[in-house]
Amino acid sequence: NGPADLHTAGASGVLLIVKNYTGDRLNFGLAAEQARNHGVTVDMVIVAEDCAFERPSKAGRRGLCGTIFIHKLAGALAEEGASLDQIVAKVTEVLKGIGTLGVSLSPCSVPGCLPSFDLPPGDMELGLGIHGEPGIKRSKVASADEVVKTMIDHMTNPDSQSHLPLKSGESVVVCVNNLGALSCLELAVVTRAAIICLEKQGLVVARVMSGSFMTSLEMAGVSLTLMQANDETLRLFDAKTGAPAWPNLGCVCASGRSHTKDPSAILQSAQFFSGPLSPVMRSALERVCSTLLEKQEELNALDRAAGDGDCGNTHAQAARAIQDWLQSHVVPGCPGKLLSVLAGLVQEKMGGSSGALYSLFLTAASGHVTEGHGDAAGWARAMHAGTQAMRRCVVVSLTKATLGAESTRDLTARAGRASYIAAERVTLPDPGAVAVAAIFTAVLESLQGMTS
Repeated sequence: NGPADLHTAGASGVLLIVKNYTGDRLNFGLAAEQARNHGVTVDMVIVAEDCAFERPSKAGRRGLCGTIFIHKLAGALAEEGASLDQIVAKVTEVLKGIGTLGVSLSPCSVPGCLPSFDLPPGDMELGLGIHGEPGIKRSKVASADEVVKTMIDHMTNPDSQSHLPLKSGESVVVCVNNLGALSCLELAVVTRAAIICLEKQGLVVARVMSGSFMTSLEMAGVSLTLMQANDETLRLFDAKTGAPAWPNLGCVCASGRSHTKDPSAILQSAQFFSGPLSPVMRSALERVCSTLLEKQEELNALDRAAGDGDCGNTHAQAARAIQDWLQSHVVPGCPGKLLSVLAGLVQEKMGGSSGALYSLFLTAASGHVTEGHGDAAGWARAMHAGTQAMRRCVVVSLTKATLGAESTRDLTARAGRASYIAAERVTLPDPGAVAVAAIFTAVLESLQGMTS
């Protein structure tokens, strides 16, 4: 665990940390007996934290990536001068609160051999080990959120003899382990999904490790390891080490950090703000959403002339996301708070250049219509700030709502997919401008309906 001199290593005893496989137990057990015959004080801890099998065989549960937690905690105790007996007692107790489950999209290939099992494209294997052995269940590939939920549900299922008993309010340390061939991006997606899923179950994610810690050659898969954590466990986990592959995370709790939250919850507290403008803004939003959904095919048709034909679909995605948000949230009385929520929603759910542009506009505008400053002058400043923010980021002419939409027939695109199309072939108005015109028209009609 630290820079101890080699000649003093093992002077007080030797601890063998062994994963629960028959060959490992036999060979390490033999080594322990031979060491004892030479007068060496030695003890052995068996790691068996696999949560795959509901009814484990007589050989017991396999040892997987939870082993690295035991290495770390034992090393920290040794560094503090704990005796061999104390270390064994502590890690044996901790082992009762560790569980691991793996999932893979491909087998691995031991050099010189065929793949360890056949897995058709589009299938995934749940509950596999680290030596290329197949798992317990095969199913179709799903999204990262769905896969992670399936894994955690299986790991914590009380009907299984191998389950990890977790209660709401408990703290856990999470290890998201690359089994060999996942990219950093894929691993990050799984890590985010794991944190969110655990938090939804009422657990506190005290620490998160994400990386390649116990691989299975080139297997395209991931394992999740959860460890119940108390103050003492976290103290040992956080102890600094010079081991080059260990991520010295610092004492930072992952739960509650904004990057793990769903964008619709960026201003979760907004649901507690209601005010005189709430009904007006809700009505306008509902009208905007229904209008964009009605115009989906019209906008797609316009976009096919100079783009990839999905402008209507993109705006419809944003409209549905806003409708979903409206079903479970109270619209805040402060316009700026609402614009911030909408910025997060369109950035995440709308996608493409349109999502980024709308999010830029809404983010910049939100600071100019704060509570008590939602008058006409404030909205004018907000509009100006939003358009200026877009101009700073893209060099493209912006139009003036309804009148400007028709004039875009004659504009030459300087950015986006339309910039690759010959100007003489683009004879229809810009679908994005038509969408903006429809949004402002819907807002106006909504306000006129409420005041008439």
